[in-house]
Amino acid sequence: LTQVLEPKTLGEQKSKAAQLGIKRLMEMGVQPHIIACRAERPVTEKVRQKIAQYTNVPMQRVFSMHDCKSIYVIPHMLRDLGYDFEVIRLLKLEQRVDLRKERQEWLRWCDFVDRLDKFKHEVNIGITGKYTSLRDSYASIIHALENSGTNLSLKVNIHWIDTTEMNDENVAEKLKNMHGIIVPGGFGVRGSEGKIACVKYARLNNLPFLGICFGFQMAVIEYARNVCGISGAYSSEVDSNGKDAVIDILPQQKGITGLGGNMRLGGRDVDVTPGTMAWELFGKRDSVRMRFRHRLEVDPKYIDKLTKHGLVFSGRAPGEPIMQILELPEHPYFIATQAHPCIDRKSTRLNSSHTDISRMPSPA
Repeated sequence: LTQVLEPKTLGEQKSKAAQLGIKRLMEMGVQPHIIACRAERPVTEKVRQKIAQYTNVPMQRVFSMHDCKSIYVIPHMLRDLGYDFEVIRLLKLEQRVDLRKERQEWLRWCDFVDRLDKFKHEVNIGITGKYTSLRDSYASIIHALENSGTNLSLKVNIHWIDTTEMNDENVAEKLKNMHGIIVPGGFGVRGSEGKIACVKYARLNNLPFLGICFGFQMAVIEYARNVCGISGAYSSEVDSNGKDAVIDILPQQKGITGLGGNMRLGGRDVDVTPGTMAWELFGKRDSVRMRFRHRLEVDPKYIDKLTKHGLVFSGRAPGEPIMQILELPEHPYFIATQAHPCIDRKSTRLNSSHTDISRMPSPA
């Protein structure tokens, strides 16, 4: 991968910097088989010829990797340039290619790409968090919403809402134009009360809500405080001195002192309760596998009180008192999970939670 410069003062692409960079690589004994040329605009044939001649790489293996309107059109561009077949030839995999299946998958991809700019409606989805100035923190959520919107022919307008200064008094103003909100993951006390205010507003105003990881925990705290009457409900991560830590390290984890030893990481099985919204979202499957990265759980001693007041834990860890998915049956769309479902999605095989929060507002 090399960069082809195009100084604005010259008005044309220059290959010298790319040539020198590849030369240094070859001096170290690395001979490239394929060269991808990054540039703002399509790399000209003249520049590609120079690079091919200078590096002893065939012209058909020097590709333009210029800027595109979306990352999802890049596979289409590379296929048109013959990149995929060049890789297959280099690896001598011609006999292992199932052309019939390859065409089917390619048609599915083309169908997805063709819908990128064909929108019938628009929805406003608020991402309420404290890292809103650093969008890469929520990259997987952004792409999950983009994919969902494309498949639903919806333009998903993402609104970044900082919860640091949010409270019950100003939450209505902050969320007044939203069709749904996502309360994403995070750590620490800053912005947590603002997230709780967002969850409360969504619950009371039938605003579609999706909580992810920390958002799941904030939903439990909000429900414990305002529905179950546990006014001092909190998370031990936020306040280590309170008495009603509805979100806490499990009793069997408290003896673990090693750094990261009490984190739940990676893929985990989740038992899903039949007849619930989660069960419907997962295609009526009784068990699913999801990806986790968290330390705290719903304290088991509060589970009965929460469920008696109407909170449904529709996803649980097999054989353990660990709650993984929650929902409110009387709400149009109120669901949260300790997992990170946005990481599991594929462009043509979507994650249902992000698809449904985009669909639920039913904009006119």
